[in-house]
Amino acid sequence: MNELTPKTSKDYYRGCLLGGAIGDAIGYPVEFLSLAEIYEQYGPSGVREPIIDQASGKALLSDDTQMAIFTIDGLVWADSKAKRKGIYAYVPCIFYSYQKWLYTQTGSFADKKYEFLLKGEILRWEELFARRTPGENILAALAGSIKGKYGSLRNRINNSKGYGATVRSAPIGLYFWREPRKAFQIGSETAALTHGHIDGILPAGFFASLIALIIQGQPLDLAVMEALAILKRYKNSETTYKAIRQAVEAVTEDRPEAEIIEAIGEGWVAEEAMAMGIYCALRHPKDIQAALLTAIHQGGNSNGVAAITGYILGAYLGSLEIPYTWIRDLELSSLLINAADRLLEIQSDKK
Repeated sequence: MNELTPKTSKDYYRGCLLGGAIGDAIGYPVEFLSLAEIYEQYGPSGVREPIIDQASGKALLSDDTQMAIFTIDGLVWADSKAKRKGIYAYVPCIFYSYQKWLYTQTGSFADKKYEFLLKGEILRWEELFARRTPGENILAALAGSIKGKYGSLRNRINNSKGYGATVRSAPIGLYFWREPRKAFQIGSETAALTHGHIDGILPAGFFASLIALIIQGQPLDLAVMEALAILKRYKNSETTYKAIRQAVEAVTEDRPEAEIIEAIGEGWVAEEAMAMGIYCALRHPKDIQAALLTAIHQGGNSNGVAAITGYILGAYLGSLEIPYTWIRDLELSSLLINAADRLLEIQSDKK
């Protein structure tokens, strides 16, 4: 068996975060359009590149990428505290980072005791205060988490199975690339902060473990199968497992891509979004542009599915496979590059 070559370089860490963000940005303007409406509005070829906002001159990001950035903030904070105190508290630190995000969206924290978070460096980025259709269930879950109590695998905070917790979990895979099962665990526990349904929790764990396996150097198809094997160990994983297996099997089907994606679902719930992203990535494993355009040309959750696709292929192919102009015109691209480099620096510290 050939030894794997880990993708622990700036190219792949940046590729993962930039790919996910570009997927989010290219799909965000058409998020609520049907496929027919996309073609009607953008012509017979549909959307071919990120759409630039006239006011800012940038391709805008949704709340999905915002929360991924705050996930990184929590991971870095937890790592720093552990090095000083010897205690790893990933989920609590990510929870407090999500409270920072709540502050950017509402102007307040769930509890006055959280106001010490105002000192956070991440809050200096004005663009993160933009409201980009934040999920009401996520806002409500975080706003209701007072006195240090928040959603967990034991304390289900609601019955949400939306895709939001999944799409923000990719950075967890970058951090735990050596331990895919640990990535799955922390991804799931972090999802439970805002999502209470098991089908909104396990896809996030699956996604984190998949990114970890890709960074380990696994071929993409084998990484998906190994992540599925980890998923299958968990109770009540049948719905997510079935959706992803359906997507894997559909890759070789000789049918229009939009038709196959429609058969998988609309992508508003986590297992469907994850499966649709898997399909797009496996369908175009060497071409991130083609994969992203496949992801957005459907009548469901265009930006969420494209973000998942972008995280996967960005990690797999690297940032050099992403068009330079797409990165240049992306909102918060410098913050994402700095965040990727910081995550990679942390990995270097662990050698």
